[in-house]
Amino acid sequence: MPHATAPPATGHRPRWWTELPLIAVVYALYSAGRLLVRGDESTAVDHGLGILRLEQALHLNAEHPLNRLFTSTPSLGIPADFAYASLHYLVTPAVLIWMFRRRPAAYRAARAWLMNSTLLGLAGFSLMPTCPPRLLDASHGFVDTMAQYSGYGWWGAGASAPRGLSGLTNQYAAMPSLHVGWSLWCGVLLWRHGRHPLVRAAGVAYPLITTIVVMGTANHYFLDAVAGAAVMGAGALLVRPVVRLADRVKAWGGARFTGPAAVLFAGRDGGRRSPVVESVSVTAPPNVSTGCKTSPGERIPGQRTTSADPPGTAVGGTAGDADDPAASDDAPAAAR
Repeated sequence: MPHATAPPATGHRPRWWTELPLIAVVYALYSAGRLLVRGDESTAVDHGLGILRLEQALHLNAEHPLNRLFTSTPSLGIPADFAYASLHYLVTPAVLIWMFRRRPAAYRAARAWLMNSTLLGLAGFSLMPTCPPRLLDASHGFVDTMAQYSGYGWWGAGASAPRGLSGLTNQYAAMPSLHVGWSLWCGVLLWRHGRHPLVRAAGVAYPLITTIVVMGTANHYFLDAVAGAAVMGAGALLVRPVVRLADRVKAWGGARFTGPAAVLFAGRDGGRRSPVVESVSVTAPPNVSTGCKTSPGERIPGQRTTSADPPGTAVGGTAGDADDPAASDDAPAAAR
């Protein structure tokens, strides 16, 4: 996905006072939409069982062995629960801030990629509410590790949200897995723009570990993870048209607004030149003398004589005898 992380051909350095409100609005829409499209439980369970049957038909069954491992090994299950409940909200903003500060030329495309994919994920939650494996009937062989180890963390038995706030989250937003999608976004940016080998290694490890964690904790199916990666791919393809549309909106706003409102569209000066600079560039005459001056009556060496000079005087002052000081062009006028 190089076009989603490559620097744009033109553009201004991003400014935090315009970026923060934009990111806050998109995240608020994502959070609110996630709650509004909960869907009914029976439909979500049917979708979850359908995914499980499809995986069995494709001979995909990574969730059960990982879930049994995390359930029987607290030293793996508890860190995995902490990772699921926190890294999603810590690493992604950290990478976004890193791009803003260290890779400003590529930041705009990276931010557009993340927002496109997040909104596509919200559409997936709306169209296909899905029950995660941990909420299926116990006969299907899954154990909710976050409920099992809830005494070790801040989350409750209902969800990864803080205790008592599970009702404020949509537990049936399993398809696609944005835990996996956002971790893939982080991994691609760390690999592409990181310079230290450890940073690039983290870019490879983070999405792989996240995929294992979401399945081992029984929060997502393997196909949820695949769908999360697909959503990120679709979001990357939309980066260029979205950036072009944003440029058109900025140009439109910069041409119609002045003052503080123009700063939001066309930069600090609203896309207009300073009148002081324009007046100086128009009224100031060019300096052709470069600081060289001559005193009155002084002649430039090698200058051709005028009609007031005696006939026969040539350039260089050699009309007749070259040794005659009166004939020299450099001699004073009284000597000629």
